[in-house]
Amino acid sequence: MNIYFEAFGLFSKIGLFTIGGGYAMVPLIEEEIVDKRKWIAKDDFIDLLAISQSTPGILAVNISIFIGYKLRGIRGSIVTTLGTILPSFFIILAIALFFHNFKDNVIVERIFKGIRPAVVALIAAPTFSMAKSAKVNRYNIWIPVVSALVIWLLDFSPIWVIIIAGVGGYLYGRLHRPKVKS
Repeated sequence: MNIYFEAFGLFSKIGLFTIGGGYAMVPLIEEEIVDKRKWIAKDDFIDLLAISQSTPGILAVNISIFIGYKLRGIRGSIVTTLGTILPSFFIILAIALFFHNFKDNVIVERIFKGIRPAVVALIAAPTFSMAKSAKVNRYNIWIPVVSALVIWLLDFSPIWVIIIAGVGGYLYGRLHRPKVKS
């Protein structure tokens, strides 16, 4: 099968059936791209995910752009991006057209109340997977915990956390560089 059609179909399926946004898509994308198809190595996926999170825009679109580009350059990024956004676009368009017909429907309200806790789980699941892939262990677990608490409790901007973590990682790498024997 043509990789463009396969990638478009895959990202369309993920975009169509994933409720909860970009973070809920991450484990599905990882399973399909890294585990099943082996189009991208696990470490590369984690790197692309980190870049996607730190660039402006919607996570799901960012990750699809970077994965598509990694697979087939600009054409690949266009195909994967369209696959990601078109299902949501058409669903939102349909909801906007018919929202007034069911906005006060008790059944619809109950369905959404049932979906909310599941979405929290879909967002939490990739956190554990990313922690494992990023080699978070008992020595460095304090970094994501403190970062999350600072963002949540002190209303600290995630942008500053990313900048501080990047500078800290750079300095740590410079200070703990393996010695080369001459």
